[in-house]
Amino acid sequence: MLIAFFDIDGLVHHEFVPTGQMVNKEFYKTVLQRRRDAVRRHRPEKWRSGNWILHHDSAPAHRAVTTNEFLVKHNILSLPKPPYSSDLAPCDFFLFPQLKKTMKSRQLDYVEGIQANATRQLRAITKSDYQRCFRQWQEHWNKCIQVQVHYFEGDKTN
Repeated sequence: MLIAFFDIDGLVHHEFVPTGQMVNKEFYKTVLQRRRDAVRRHRPEKWRSGNWILHHDSAPAHRAVTTNEFLVKHNILSLPKPPYSSDLAPCDFFLFPQLKKTMKSRQLDYVEGIQANATRQLRAITKSDYQRCFRQWQEHWNKCIQVQVHYFEGDKTN
């Protein structure tokens, strides 16, 4: 399993969940700590200004009390994803399809090879690709708002 954090400027942090590891609240909290450190290193201007928001889905580890306590303690604003709204999750409509498209024709038989290839593909995504993703995300949110949250991916709004 791949966990990735990115912003309009590109990839901030990614890691692969070790084989056999459950993504529970304790594990996710350590991932958030590493992501926090990555923001400090890779986006120092956003780190200093506090001008960044975490967007994650409604998985149990993301909703856990300890996760929310960590976010509050470190003044990390969070924008939750509504359930059943893959069109409002940049990983679902942009990042993972992008990775699948480039990896589709490759046959890799071992986890390390898959991870190395995925990492290469993540790093190959350009800043303009990420910027396009965030423009699309804004368009998806606008459509959702226009139809008073009755918008789902594939539905026509007209």
